[in-house]
Amino acid sequence: PVDPDRFAHLAGRPWPSRSRPAFSLSPARLFPALVREYLFAVLFRTTAESLAGEHGARMLAMQAAERNISDRLQELRTRYNRERQEAITGELLDVVAGYEALSGSRAG
Repeated sequence: PVDPDRFAHLAGRPWPSRSRPAFSLSPARLFPALVREYLFAVLFRTTAESLAGEHGARMLAMQAAERNISDRLQELRTRYNRERQEAITGELLDVVAGYEALSGSRAG
């Protein structure tokens, strides 16, 4: 999994700080340990990115569901208000019609 050419150009570059890293392991034991750490970091990063993507997708789905609920609630409120207003208007028309019927029968 490790490409030696990837690290070959690093040998010619100057070290970025005054102190170089020190290690006490032999190169034969150090390289496999570094490869294990590298693989662990790659796998951890891949897993973390996968989980972040999954959580992002869930968040988008939840936001879409929330918008749908809000839209549906608004539709239901509008429908309720319209039907309530129609009922009130109908009752008022019945009261006015009854009053006119009673007023007309007294006058005639």
